[in-house]
Amino acid sequence: MAFNQELEAITQAFSGHGVDEKSLATILGKWDPVERETYRKKTSHFFVEDHERKFQKWNDHHVRLLKHEFVRFKNAVVLWSMHPWERDARLAKEALKKGPSSYNVLIEIACTRSSEELLGARKAYHSLFDHSIEEDVASHIHGIDRKLLVALVSAYRYEGTKVKDDTAKSEAKTLSNAIKNDQKKPIVEDDEVIRILATRSKLHLQAVSKHYKEISGKNLEEDLNDLRFKEIVQCLCTPQVYFSKVLDAALKIDVDKNVKKSLTRVVITRADIDMKEIKTEYQKLYGVSLPQKIEETAKGNYKDFLLTLIARGG
Repeated sequence: MAFNQELEAITQAFSGHGVDEKSLATILGKWDPVERETYRKKTSHFFVEDHERKFQKWNDHHVRLLKHEFVRFKNAVVLWSMHPWERDARLAKEALKKGPSSYNVLIEIACTRSSEELLGARKAYHSLFDHSIEEDVASHIHGIDRKLLVALVSAYRYEGTKVKDDTAKSEAKTLSNAIKNDQKKPIVEDDEVIRILATRSKLHLQAVSKHYKEISGKNLEEDLNDLRFKEIVQCLCTPQVYFSKVLDAALKIDVDKNVKKSLTRVVITRADIDMKEIKTEYQKLYGVSLPQKIEETAKGNYKDFLLTLIARGG
């Protein structure tokens, strides 16, 4: 391989989700001091020239980003090896520490897990942190989201097949009225809306969503202006659509580290559950297969691990 090709290969090895360990080992490891200096001079987005002292130094911001990329594979392996209850408990704790930008993770855990899985996460949270998820959500979250999120993480939903259609239709009207009156009373403060979304079974809520469309002519999530409620409705009624959108956002190149982490979280938590359906939905929404997108975006061992996981179940 010519030196210019090697330069490009190393630049690519450092660019994306994860790092290409093989290229770093086989190319960077054999370069002599002159070749390494040439590389530093040619990659000004990685290195800064100190003209006064005549040397090139790493861009500190890029070093911080690289640290996240190098540990991406390790973090994925650790998460995959955990018991699902522990995994969800730790993800919930991390979301609470990070604040409002990560509250969607709490919604994911509360709304896409089965009742027993959510109960298990709550038990694991007790074991790991000597607190309950409910009390930590209540004490860490202030403002209008608190009541909603406490109700969601406290839920133990009915999972049988029976749905009372008349009740579903009535509650669709309740949601419609709440959305219409959102300017007078924010929907997040409406106790009836919170009751419906936090306690009803997923089959019941799918029936509510169907009746809502009959009443309003639009899908429920289309009419919701509040992001939290959009995420809740998607997680409860169309989780594969929700996860496909999260994956697509995470697979963009120039996104922040927290958005990138969603790729690991979703693949790890859904690989044994509904990854086949997510792949089908992703292809339908974006016209490209999820394995192809990961192949194009991720690097090295991290990429190989993700591809292995999403291949489970067909």
